[in-house]
Amino acid sequence: MYAMSLGDDGAELCPLEPWQAGEFLAHIDRGREFIGQHNGLPDIVTDLASSRAFLQGYAERAAADTGRIHGIRTDGTLVGAVVLRTMDVAQGNAEAGCWLEPSAAGKGLVTRAARVLIDWAVEERGIHRVEWWVSSANAPSIAVARRLGMTRDGVLRESYLYRGQRHDEEIWSVLAPEWRAGKGAGAWSGRAH
Repeated sequence: MYAMSLGDDGAELCPLEPWQAGEFLAHIDRGREFIGQHNGLPDIVTDLASSRAFLQGYAERAAADTGRIHGIRTDGTLVGAVVLRTMDVAQGNAEAGCWLEPSAAGKGLVTRAARVLIDWAVEERGIHRVEWWVSSANAPSIAVARRLGMTRDGVLRESYLYRGQRHDEEIWSVLAPEWRAGKGAGAWSGRAH
């Protein structure tokens, strides 16, 4: 399997595949409560079969060129992931997302990994618009969107029913010309919109 370096700290980005279902389940178990604060993944991946099915779904998306999943590893251990939940190459639109275990939070891993994935989507697959959907209560994820040079397009008030409560959902996005300009100007870290 191949891995791409995410910096000098040894963090790596690598694809996740169905054969890694056991490792993926162990990762979700380690971060179940933390990840589940804003992300329904822990409610979906509950055992080995559901872990394999989740990864198989992304394998099918990759084969159809409609999505991707890549794991974030530190010291060889899976600690998080970045995804293209949706990818419509014909329309030039994609939605990115992420999650981390608590031990990996606050180290810039998601920002670095998302940059790699978004850059691939824009430069290799011709995606024009990458969206980032996030609960208004998820300040760390909103901070990532800002660091990625995204603009907040709007708020869908109480649009997201999660664990019995309604949450506001924000939509952030970056367009290919903005992405390229930010990349070229080195403005990826902290541009607020």
